[in-house]
Amino acid sequence: MYVAAHVGLRRVLSVYTGVEPRRLSIGREWCEECGERHGRPVLVDLPGAPEFSLSHSRGLALVAVARTRVGVDVQALPSRETVDACLPLLHPAECQEITRLPADRRQTAFARLWSRKEAYLKGLGTGLARATDLDYLGEGAESWRPTGWTVRNMPLCEGHVGAAALAGDKDWRAAMHPVPPEWLYARDAVEHLSEVEPGLRTVLRAHDPSSVRTHALIDTRNRKERAQAS
Repeated sequence: MYVAAHVGLRRVLSVYTGVEPRRLSIGREWCEECGERHGRPVLVDLPGAPEFSLSHSRGLALVAVARTRVGVDVQALPSRETVDACLPLLHPAECQEITRLPADRRQTAFARLWSRKEAYLKGLGTGLARATDLDYLGEGAESWRPTGWTVRNMPLCEGHVGAAALAGDKDWRAAMHPVPPEWLYARDAVEHLSEVEPGLRTVLRAHDPSSVRTHALIDTRNRKERAQAS
């Protein structure tokens, strides 16, 4: 899944930049939390390039593209044991919200919360280098959440939840484009992706910074099936 997700990322970014996927150079910013170079991914030597974020989990990848700092996360529903083990990692108010729920609702609620948290931390560029109990991303009033960011959950396929975080206090609209798995391996993949939304590059450049576009990349085939399609 790791390889498929990164191949898909390059092909999506190619649609937005007009640069061949293999010629795109992806680097990392410096992490503001620890000073190491593992911060947000960026397109190198490409003025005006869009911001982007990638996440994948158990057969589903999610790519977000925007004109301002963005983070995205996808989570497969965790086991009850995982939820119990991770509760101490949450902000105290988040922990209370989860533990107040009936047991049969905690897994989905935790996954929605954790996807918001990771999307926000990816947008910051720190990832999990920043302590996960510092910032409140629960279901309470949005005024309790970190300032300067808008974080939303997004509907995904059954068994997964996802979220995107966009820098800025303005509300934003997300256009979701599911991408069939065969498009990831087709030789004309970029042309297929361009057909998802006509004039995609022009729309992105003309759109206000409060927009974010997400592409769900699903790869459910085994290695042999992928090799036969290439």
